Formats: sequence, C-alpha cells, structure tokens
Amino acid sequence: MVKQETHLEKYTVSLVSLGCPKNLVDAEVMLGHLPPDRFEIVTDEAQADIIIVNTCAFINDAKEESIETILEVADYKKQGRCRLLVVSGCLPQRYREELAAELPEVDLFMGTGDSARIVELLDAQALSDKALYAVSLPEFLYDHTTPRVKSSPFYSTYVKIAEGCANHCSYCVIPQLRGTLRSRSIDSVVREVRRLVESGVREVNLIAQDITAYGADREDGARLEDLLRELVKIEDLSWLRLLYAYPDGVSDELIDIIAREDKICKYLDIPLQHIDDTVLALMNRRVDETAIRQLLTRLRERIPELTLRTSFIVGFPGETDEQFQRLLDFVNEGHFERVGVFRYSREEGTAAAAMDAQIPERTKNTRYHKLMKAQSRVSFRKNRALKGRIEPVLVEGYSEETDLLLRGRSIRQAPDIDGQVYITAGYADIGEIVPLRITDSSEYDLIGEIVEE
Repeated sequence: MVKQETHLEKYTVSLVSLGCPKNLVDAEVMLGHLPPDRFEIVTDEAQADIIIVNTCAFINDAKEESIETILEVADYKKQGRCRLLVVSGCLPQRYREELAAELPEVDLFMGTGDSARIVELLDAQALSDKALYAVSLPEFLYDHTTPRVKSSPFYSTYVKIAEGCANHCSYCVIPQLRGTLRSRSIDSVVREVRRLVESGVREVNLIAQDITAYGADREDGARLEDLLRELVKIEDLSWLRLLYAYPDGVSDELIDIIAREDKICKYLDIPLQHIDDTVLALMNRRVDETAIRQLLTRLRERIPELTLRTSFIVGFPGETDEQFQRLLDFVNEGHFERVGVFRYSREEGTAAAAMDAQIPERTKNTRYHKLMKAQSRVSFRKNRALKGRIEPVLVEGYSEETDLLLRGRSIRQAPDIDGQVYITAGYADIGEIVPLRITDSSEYDLIGEIVEE
C-alpha cells in the first residue's frame, strides 16, 4: 500500500493459512473483517496487492513450514504485484520482535488475537515508514455476530466453540500462543451453526484445543453435553463431529449422547500422547494407563460403531526403550482406527524443554517410523473388515487422479486429516450424503459403490 494514499483504490488480498483448523477459522474471521468496498479477496498470490500468511508455531516442523512459506510469498514483492506482506498468528505471537530482524520482507506482524483488527492495522501500517509489530494479549473470542468468510467447501465447516487452553501440558506452548480457556455461550454457537446449516452446510466439525473443557470457565454452567443437546435439534444438520477431546473429560453422559444421537458422528479424536504412567506424569497429563484403558473399554462397549483417532508423542525427554516398547505394544493391540505420531519437539518456555535426558533425533525418527508402521497394519486390518458394509459417504467431488471417479469421505473420516473414499460406481451431487457399499480398501482409503435406493 502506498503511504498516505486515500482509500479510493480497491486492493486485492490473498491469504495463506497454515496449521490446524483453529487457524483456518482465525483466517476466515480476518477475511470477514475486510470491507468489500476496499478489499477484494483473491486465491492467486500473483494477483494480490496484499498477501497474508497466517502461521503456525506449535512445533519446530510447523515453524519451519511457516518461515519457508513467508519467504516463498515474499518473492511476489520482488517480482510481482504484492505491495504489502502481512504475517499473522502463532509465529508473531510467540517470537514477537525477533521476527522483525529475521524477516525484513514483512511489513506487518499480527498475533493470534488480532484477526478482528486487520483493517485498523493495515491502515496504521500505511502511515508508517517501517514494519509494524502489533501483537496484543490473546483475549479475542469470535461469536455468531463476527463476520467470517468461509473458505471450506459449501457443505462442510469448522466451528470453534472455545479458544485457548488451561491444561498446561509440559511440552505444549498453546497457552502462551492462545491464552487461557475462553468458551463461547451455547446460544452463540447454536446461532452460528443454524445460520451455516441454512446456507447449505451439512457437516459441522466442532473444534477447540480441548473440546471437553468447554464451559469450564463460564459462570452460566454451560457444558459440552448441554451444547450438543441443542445442536442436534437443528433440522437440516446431517453430521456433527467432535474433535480433540481430552481423555479425562469424556464423561459417561457425553458417551451416552454420542451413542444416542444419530446426527453426532460416531467418531472421536482423543489425543492420549503416551501410555506409560511415568511419561504421562512427566507430560503433566491427568490420566494414567488404567484410566485410559477403562475409557477405551467404556467407549467400545457403549458405542460399538465408534471410530477412534488419537495422537502420540515419541522421544519425550527420558523416554526409555522399555517405555517406548510399551507404547508400541499398546498400538499393536489395535485400539485405534487412526493414529497421528509426533516426534517430540523441544519448545523453549515449556517445562519439558528444561528436562534432562533429551532424546537424540535419530532415536526419535526410529521410534516414529516403528509406531507409524505398526498403526498402518492396524488401520489396514480395520479397513478390510469394512468390506461389504454399507456406509454413509459425503460426496466431495472428482478424484484427483481421474475425473471418471467420484471421491468423498465416510462418516468415519474427518476432513483434512483422514483418508478418502473412491467411488467406482453410481453418481451423486457434490455435498450429497449417499449410502455406499465398501468393496475394497487400503491402509487409509476406502473404495466402494453407491447403493441405489
């Protein structure tokens, strides 16, 4: 943006969002605050006057991806139309002024709680002769009145029901990046979901750093169970999916609601991180192996069709060969349809970063590949067991390999993180949920034919 110019010119804006779905919602809120008479949103960075990179800084890999992306799009300032490069989100929130020296290409830095200030900050930068660093305390919480430009497919979306986290796991920087727990009201979430469904959304994915902590900070007694009872009343809502449930927050009441309500996907993402009691204690997790196994038993008994996803960390400080073997044996028992594995990342400012017995990277990598290989065998076996079953599938478009095949997701597959279904026979419109007979599978994907009703 040219300094001191008027607002008569209309600027094109492109936004690149990295990291988790929570980041994506922040990006959509940011775009929603750009008045259309001044800003036009484009998807091609080459056509953008302003490029925004919404960053992730959760672990080292995410930080590296963020830096690489910033440097890539910075080329548009040298050889393209871009006049202003903005970096927002977790990276500026975490590293503040250090970034200004490292990334002179950037004109404006914004934190995780500054999405709604985008126009104010762009205008302030336009009057400045140097890069502007505007990172406030992470206290912002969007609601149903907040403008938002939905970037996900018309039939599916994420709805953030809470921000921040109060768990303080010893390896995690989220409280530093996102602040403490802040939950929306039940009425606000219901209003947003109802409006989204009226616009054509069929699948709503409820997200929070810890969805089971929803309402714990509120004085009105709101709980996740109460929220779900209201959401399932929305007529044209088809799938309601719960993501990121802390294990000690999965109550018997919540299990009963998931089991009873047809609109709630029989799918639960419960990050466990480990199974060894000593490692769990060092991680500052509030569960042990006994509690985890009891929870898994309760879930399988009361929701027989449940798809379970979890995540584990390998190479946590002090993790012995024996402790890793316990984790490997646990995975081989076949409790989970989906597993994500992370190599421990030593993050400054966390309790775990100061612990003795940090694990060498080579050992982390070896353990990572062993655990992933073990789960791939489990996933393949569980997918093969679905052969012949008829499953509801959300049609998402044509296969990337060929436009002769439709693709979609089964009710057992969350967007962006799980596999796909390839549809070899039958036709349906994009966004339609159809019955599909499973005819084949791989470790992560399913293949099937639409069942004509």
